[in-house]
Amino acid sequence: MKIILDIDTGIDDALALAYALGSPELELIGVTGTYGNVLMTTGVANDLSLLDMFGRPDVPVFRGEPHASTKDGFEVLPISAFIHGENGVGEVDIAAPSREPEDKAGVDFLVESVREHGDDLVIVATGPMTNLAAAIDKDPSFAENARIVIMGGALIVPGNVNAWTEANISQDPEAADKLFRSGADVTMIGLDVTLQTLLTYAHTEQWRELGTDAGTFLADMTDYYIKAYETTAPHLGGCGLHDPLAVGVAVDPSLVTVIEHNMKVDVEGPTRGRTIGDEERLNDPEKNVKVAVGVDVDRFLSEFMSRITSVADGTRGGQSR
Repeated sequence: MKIILDIDTGIDDALALAYALGSPELELIGVTGTYGNVLMTTGVANDLSLLDMFGRPDVPVFRGEPHASTKDGFEVLPISAFIHGENGVGEVDIAAPSREPEDKAGVDFLVESVREHGDDLVIVATGPMTNLAAAIDKDPSFAENARIVIMGGALIVPGNVNAWTEANISQDPEAADKLFRSGADVTMIGLDVTLQTLLTYAHTEQWRELGTDAGTFLADMTDYYIKAYETTAPHLGGCGLHDPLAVGVAVDPSLVTVIEHNMKVDVEGPTRGRTIGDEERLNDPEKNVKVAVGVDVDRFLSEFMSRITSVADGTRGGQSR
């Protein structure tokens, strides 16, 4: 299966990238950058550097939209910088990229890829939905033919921005609402399940013990993330594997239990950013969003560790597909 990652890299985005590279079922045909955890330009530079580190400089990286269409700019929130570090990868040193991003716009790459590959392609989006909404605007057939897994939203648990809003949705509620209403085949991997998938220092020590540059980097970066969680969510006992779970579900949908629903995002009023069922389409027999409400934690963590470790020790990431 071909996959495109639409990411704002970000610690858990970096882990999602490694997960995709470590999955033999997937062919990563490109990365499109967005904003959120970091500025879009920072995220794209991180993507290029990580692909160098993981032995995959052949994977193209494209610049996406730098901010929501309803705003004139974007600034990284202090809480995002605290959780991911100013550089997005836990303040761990990372070599400058060996190449520049592609000249083609990320939105054009998304549209052209869906046209070319159709059902053989899945897009995993782990930041704001701005690039996806722009692709829908550019080509109406994009929504008809795209298969998309998003990390975003919260249906049966509170948000992590406020009582009802998850961070990726909060960056561009209008874009997420457009995606949910577009008719595209969407699977929503929200806080309902990602906060059940936790990583600890014991896990990261396994990467450090490999003695490789990639293993040490991944361990140091993720330890920063776990330490941030000790402040922001000490009750969890680890860090949530938000974005990697979305990639995991793209590989193996049976990892999660879903309900099928037609969703919307509140874009006005006090509940702006809330992901909830669309009351106007409640009785529509065609349900286009699968919302994950349960996850096989043990099986996912086993697959996560196996796949990330294969990249960290160089047995998967550097293999061309």
